[in-house]
Amino acid sequence: MTRYPIHSLLAAALAAAMGFSLTVFAQSGASGGVSAAAAAAGATSAAEETRKASPQGDTWESIAKLPDWSGLWEPTFGGGRGNQGPELTPEYAARLAQYRAAQKSGRIQDTPSANCVPPGLPGIMTQPYPIEFLFTPGKVTVLIEAYSQWRQIFTDGRPHPDSPDPTFNGHSIGHWEGDTLVVDSVGFDPEVPMGGQYGIEHSDEMRIVERMRKNEKDQLEIETTITDPKALAKPWVSKRVYGRHRDWTLAEYVCSNNRNFTTAEGKAGIDLTYEDKTK
Repeated sequence: MTRYPIHSLLAAALAAAMGFSLTVFAQSGASGGVSAAAAAAGATSAAEETRKASPQGDTWESIAKLPDWSGLWEPTFGGGRGNQGPELTPEYAARLAQYRAAQKSGRIQDTPSANCVPPGLPGIMTQPYPIEFLFTPGKVTVLIEAYSQWRQIFTDGRPHPDSPDPTFNGHSIGHWEGDTLVVDSVGFDPEVPMGGQYGIEHSDEMRIVERMRKNEKDQLEIETTITDPKALAKPWVSKRVYGRHRDWTLAEYVCSNNRNFTTAEGKAGIDLTYEDKTK
């Protein structure tokens, strides 16, 4: 591919998905203690207060109070944490084993990306290409050079649709908690590989929560939490760090210039068709 010129157990799972730090204390008749429900309610209440006190980018005046994310951001492939593989349920672990067996036998030789199919969220955010954030009233738009993709993160207070159309990047809504943009995404196409790793499938209940903030080193940190009660035994959390390039601009990305492709059976191939451009 050519590179052109340059977020009880349910409460705990929910808290992990939202990126909160939650400690659950066992109740004891002798020492009292705090229940999991009370701890979760406290964390939720604190987050709500932070959100109410934070500018939400609903007006141009409010946008001016948000953190400066200008310039382009590129994954540094360093400084991340917790980027281990997921803990899958037995059913989905078996599906992954079948996929890897097919790879080993040669029945699968390449991924859909060879046919210019984007990886979807969150894989699209970790490509070795820059991204740009545009703040407008009620929405944050993410421009992604790889595969010429873009994301819309609605910050106007709207909920998710009851039945969102499945898409590669999902339906995203967000809000600000101080200097952190919290993004909640649902509604993913079945072809999207979980975590951007081909062979790891997801169900229709997959949810992705991202917590984005600029750190003290002028880097962008994105902590991603994937939950899927059918496919994951526990939330899958990872973190990426992005370097800033104030003087870069996004370049054109034309994936169809890549002549490699895969067949319907997953075999690698190359298009050797000659195009006579003199006629």
